[in-house]
Amino acid sequence: MHDNRIYIKEVQGHQHRWQKLINLTHSSTKAAGAMLLAAVAALVVANTAAHEPFLEFWHTHIGFFFGDAVGEMSLAHVINDVFMAVFFLLVGLEVKYELTVGELTNIRQALLPIMAAVGGVLAPIGIYLLFNAGDPATAGGWGVPTATDIAFALGILALLGNRVPAGVRVFLSTLAVADDIIAILVIAIFYGQSPSLGWLAAAAAVLAVLVALNRGHVYSLAPYLLVGAVLWYCVYMSGVHSTIAGVLLAFTIPSGSRVNLRSFATWSDTQVREASRAYDPDEPVLAQSQYVKTVEHLSHVARQVVPPATRLEHKLYPWVYFGILPLFALTNADVSFAGMDVGALFGSPVFFGIFFGLLVGKPLGIMAMSFLVVKLKLANLPENVNWLHMLGASILGGVGFTMAIFVANLAFTDAVLVATAKLGILLASLAAGVLGFTFLLVQARGAQKQGVAFVRAADGAEEDFAALPTADREDARESREMLHDLGEGYESDPRGLA
Repeated sequence: MHDNRIYIKEVQGHQHRWQKLINLTHSSTKAAGAMLLAAVAALVVANTAAHEPFLEFWHTHIGFFFGDAVGEMSLAHVINDVFMAVFFLLVGLEVKYELTVGELTNIRQALLPIMAAVGGVLAPIGIYLLFNAGDPATAGGWGVPTATDIAFALGILALLGNRVPAGVRVFLSTLAVADDIIAILVIAIFYGQSPSLGWLAAAAAVLAVLVALNRGHVYSLAPYLLVGAVLWYCVYMSGVHSTIAGVLLAFTIPSGSRVNLRSFATWSDTQVREASRAYDPDEPVLAQSQYVKTVEHLSHVARQVVPPATRLEHKLYPWVYFGILPLFALTNADVSFAGMDVGALFGSPVFFGIFFGLLVGKPLGIMAMSFLVVKLKLANLPENVNWLHMLGASILGGVGFTMAIFVANLAFTDAVLVATAKLGILLASLAAGVLGFTFLLVQARGAQKQGVAFVRAADGAEEDFAALPTADREDARESREMLHDLGEGYESDPRGLA
């Protein structure tokens, strides 16, 4: 018995270390840091002698041969068309969560960030067209300054820890999700090629198969992913941007559990007792077939408790935010000034439209629409959130980066215009991030001087109880200890879905 207790303690230690790794890879702050490092590396390499070999590497073609059939594309296209479809799959899963059980289920509660997102799209479009409406070559870039990079924006906000109320994070994350929905529609409608009706019909048929799998209560992920790959190919061949396939796939993956939780609690208790009775401490585990069979059955059913959409989202998160998006930044943030008129770049209407669209248009549109919705009494500000918090969050909404660069690659074909757009995106995102963070930090320090503080969990940030009254401080510590006792998995995921 003593040896068993030691073994269990060791297993718990391994689980604790593994959970720390999971927490690390689910941190929006660290994800934003990884993308920032990749973007800086791309900028540095783009302006050195290594730029040409760097470009040649990303234009290396890879593919497969099957008889007479040949499939190939460059590494850059693999990242932009294949890997980014996986990113949009994750975005789709996050949107589905919000629509199913998250902030977008209550329309009155969701109205403020949804309308703010609409304002945050319309104002940048207006500012961009103010500079570019008369030029057909550049007017098509109006979609570039409309999107918010959720990973960067929330990563910057997470650096503030408990200095801002939880309502600010909820507002900004919900706004970013609504913003993503608009961006997906914009890409699908305005930035695809002339669609092939035959391939669109094929994509519709494949989508019908995915819906049938969902309606048929198929809870295994493998069939969805296999059919989803076929859907990606059909959408890719249709002329509509292939990343839309990721969103469509996400909405067909079941978000419910095939196991009744109340029945599972009773059944699992029975299985544990059966395993306990079948176990013989004097025999090797491999020789105890009934014990192994019972434990395997319990493990298999327990796995089915977690909905497939949640399982896939948790698996994808570290790969997307620490692999795909940094790779995307590395291949697409390479703005080279060699042989270019830098003055002309900074003086370009495209640069002005994107830079001011993100830095001015985003916060202006978000704040104006939020103010209108609140004044019309259609919605209220989140709890403990004031207009200064809203302004800080609105400025962070101007961090475009990933989605903005993605749209820029679709909107422009001229290399100079693409470089100009990327320059505007990078500088505006940097300025919005610094200004938004500084504004919220200064506002929080002013609030703390007046004895106001907020306690919340934020991506592994340690709660600061020093600014709280003694009684509240003790309550906060007790709450945190209780959460810790409930399990590390709860703290790692603010949704409570470990």
